[in-house]
Amino acid sequence: MTFSLVARCARTGQFGMVISSSSPAVAARCAHVRAGVGVVASQNITDPDLGPILLDRLQDRMDAPSALAAVVAGRSHIAYRQLLVVDRAGRVATHSGPNVLGIWGEARGTDCAAGGNLLAVADVPARMVAAFEVAKGHLGDRLMAALEAGLTAGGEAGPVHSAGLKIADRLSWPLVDLRIDWSDDPIGQLRAAWTEYRPQMAAYVQRAEDPTQAPSYGVPGDE
Repeated sequence: MTFSLVARCARTGQFGMVISSSSPAVAARCAHVRAGVGVVASQNITDPDLGPILLDRLQDRMDAPSALAAVVAGRSHIAYRQLLVVDRAGRVATHSGPNVLGIWGEARGTDCAAGGNLLAVADVPARMVAAFEVAKGHLGDRLMAALEAGLTAGGEAGPVHSAGLKIADRLSWPLVDLRIDWSDDPIGQLRAAWTEYRPQMAAYVQRAEDPTQAPSYGVPGDE
């Protein structure tokens, strides 16, 4: 019930992912990023525990293929899971178990991987990877281009209702964590949220690190 792309920005070292689904609040369960470590999508009859478990393996200096192999080996119900991983060097690994739902697919690219289940067509992930690789700008811009390409390619077999964009930079908390949890146009609304949020990203970091140097909040009552 999901299509997603996980990626590393080779220029900045940021990690991020985009995801959309017919289910509500998909990003709350499936999107996992950690600064300086990697990014994981855990989807299809989702076990949210697998995201942090894989990130812990990556933090222990395992590469993406080794971490995924270690986590998948002997794990209960792994046949139902779909996992996408990118590590700090841009190495990628994917797992789609034999019980993944409906038409499914996965694709790997430079510093990125995409996957989906209950898709309209199997090449949705490949179209997402292709769009990410040619897109320019901030990692968030490239991720949104990939998500929109997935929707244009057919997306999920039915209408999607939630979407998310999550990016880790150098801090313990996400640089970007935008979610549309229930909507008839979640990807369009996510694009609008990103357009509004992007110019303010740096200011939110500065407010956390040194509020004495932060710009005005620009809200009523702020002098």
